[in-house]
Amino acid sequence: MKHSVLLDTSFFVHLLNDEDALHRNALGYFNYFLDHEITLKISTISIAEYCVRGKIDELPLRNLQIIPFNLNHGKRTGEFARILFDANHQNQLNLTPRAIIPNDSKLFAQADLDQTVTHFVTSDVRSNKTFNTLKSNEHLKFEIIDISTPYNERFGVLNF
Repeated sequence: MKHSVLLDTSFFVHLLNDEDALHRNALGYFNYFLDHEITLKISTISIAEYCVRGKIDELPLRNLQIIPFNLNHGKRTGEFARILFDANHQNQLNLTPRAIIPNDSKLFAQADLDQTVTHFVTSDVRSNKTFNTLKSNEHLKFEIIDISTPYNERFGVLNF
């Protein structure tokens, strides 16, 4: 079975701004995934987040598989959000300024339920913290790739 990655909104923000400090890293991962025939997925949630400041036609949709948020994702999100709200209540996680269901828990539910997703790709420090909180309470079938580390260091390949 081919594996895939779910790309976070932050990934696209860096990828699509060639003046951004992490643009080269995001571009390196994007090309690495394409070169290795790893399916690139985007959630409708990330599309909504991106469209707050950007336009949908800026996204490289022809290279992406779109994952709609569905009933099963909603159920799993509720399970994840309960863990996150409990951690927030115990001051282990800071969900301020408002206690809403974080989009990270929605995206993580999608990644966890998709049988092909092996990694969630982001640069968001809060996503990492949220992931670690969930992972300490729940078995998750995917890992985080933080694009702050260049792809060649992450995968141990020479960068020519």
